[in-house]
Amino acid sequence: MNAGYCIGWDVGGWNCDRNAISRDAVVILDEALGIVGRPWRGNLRESLNTAASAREWICALFRLCGAPEPPEDGLFTLGIDTPLGFSEPFLRLASGLEMNGPIGESATNPYLYRQTERYLIQRGIQPLSAIKDMIGSQATKGMHALARFAPHRIATGIWSDGACLTAIEAYPAPCKGSPTILALRQGLPIFDHEDKNDALTCALLAHLLVTRPESLEGPSPGIPEREGWIWVPRDALSPPSYKLDAPQRLPEVFHPEGL
Repeated sequence: MNAGYCIGWDVGGWNCDRNAISRDAVVILDEALGIVGRPWRGNLRESLNTAASAREWICALFRLCGAPEPPEDGLFTLGIDTPLGFSEPFLRLASGLEMNGPIGESATNPYLYRQTERYLIQRGIQPLSAIKDMIGSQATKGMHALARFAPHRIATGIWSDGACLTAIEAYPAPCKGSPTILALRQGLPIFDHEDKNDALTCALLAHLLVTRPESLEGPSPGIPEREGWIWVPRDALSPPSYKLDAPQRLPEVFHPEGL
């Protein structure tokens, strides 16, 4: 199966140029999981503002990584490490003061956490909240990229430009203990900054989505499409602490021409 190019993007804030701790980082992998060019770290704000299409933006990412321009018929899957949605209760509260209650513990607060995040909490993972964990800048940056370059939702948690680009929300933190990710990472280097290492993990998750989607935990049918979904390997999750809906079976290939 042709996996095309898989790109990982660890998202920094809108104005992360001088942030020594967290900036945008990009890693590009080819079909054989070879690194294309070199990992890049900086601020993608300029390319987000100036690229006129998904293809132009992908070419800009290749240039930043010091790689030759990708082929005209190339297919690209992008794993993005930031929340790509807000919870439905939060959106209703913010847009029309429609409340959701009563509110209990933080981990079950529907304003703070989407259903995908609450699902992961029940499986032993503690994702960050776009509302309470000060990553709103990163989240809006990732959503802005979707709006510009991959605005079409083709399944819950999967977006596309309808031509060459497919995008998902990736989550590197729980992948550190995933046998699936560790096996893929064998032979790949450890980079000089954790942002780049996280971007590599995002690219590997994108690769799994295309080549082995059954290895990833997919959304159950009741997940709100607007909230999106956090893609992680199934072998990174603990048994659920209560009964959950069975994960959704996903199509074999997510490239736009197959949908």
